[in-house]
Amino acid sequence: AATKPRLPPRMCVALSTDAISRRRRMLSSSTAPENAIVFRHGAGMDHTVWSAQARHFASRGVAVLAPDFPGHGRSAGPPLPTVAALADWTIRALDALRVANAVFAGHSMGARVALEVAARLGGRVRGLALVGVAERMAVNPELRRAAEAGEDRAVDMILEWGFGERGAVGGNLAPGLWLKGHARRLLERSLRPALGTDLAACDEERGAADAAARVRCPAVVVWGAGDRMTPGASASRLAARIAGAVTVEIPRCGHMSMVEEPAAVTAAIARIA
Repeated sequence: AATKPRLPPRMCVALSTDAISRRRRMLSSSTAPENAIVFRHGAGMDHTVWSAQARHFASRGVAVLAPDFPGHGRSAGPPLPTVAALADWTIRALDALRVANAVFAGHSMGARVALEVAARLGGRVRGLALVGVAERMAVNPELRRAAEAGEDRAVDMILEWGFGERGAVGGNLAPGLWLKGHARRLLERSLRPALGTDLAACDEERGAADAAARVRCPAVVVWGAGDRMTPGASASRLAARIAGAVTVEIPRCGHMSMVEEPAAVTAAIARIA
């Protein structure tokens, strides 16, 4: 008798807090994703920054989970004030979706959260991709003040410092997106109050080095050669604290590497996924 083909796991790239609760009620142990990758977005962003990578892995049978943090994208509620609280929320979401283990990929603030989750969960994290991360996620004081005050100039500063050469010429290699226009709209939506809360969480966080030393899964650390927000030297120092971590520097690329050079970031994640 012919064997019924197995359908690939469902792609879930826009999970909100409410959606996670609904899916928890629907899921049984037999329908929980077996081969999953969890994407964590950065400060003031949402799941859409991972569109190219999500499509790549979902088309290859991987369950793609990209929950928006509270107060971002489609998730309601106040933004969470610390990396520890964001990691707690992420772990609760993982448990609610009955994900036994997964690969984690994070950008900027989301990378720091992914690092914290990997340090805590041990064997439940099969691989770790940190994009645009630093040993110390320091925030320019003027940017932090502007963001916490809800001033539009905070958005302008991030757009100026966050993109490399591709950001200056327009276009986007990720389908359906415009580099700076997409980022501007996301940041404007999150400016009051999520962006200021996010940047404060990054600026006040001091535990990245300790968390890195506790990671036991395959890891890749990725940065753009032109990143002015989380410079490669700091990313490299953090990578050195993760046993066996691979490093990837992307030429002519800034902080927003997953949208500036989506193919290069996807390839880097695939090394550990």
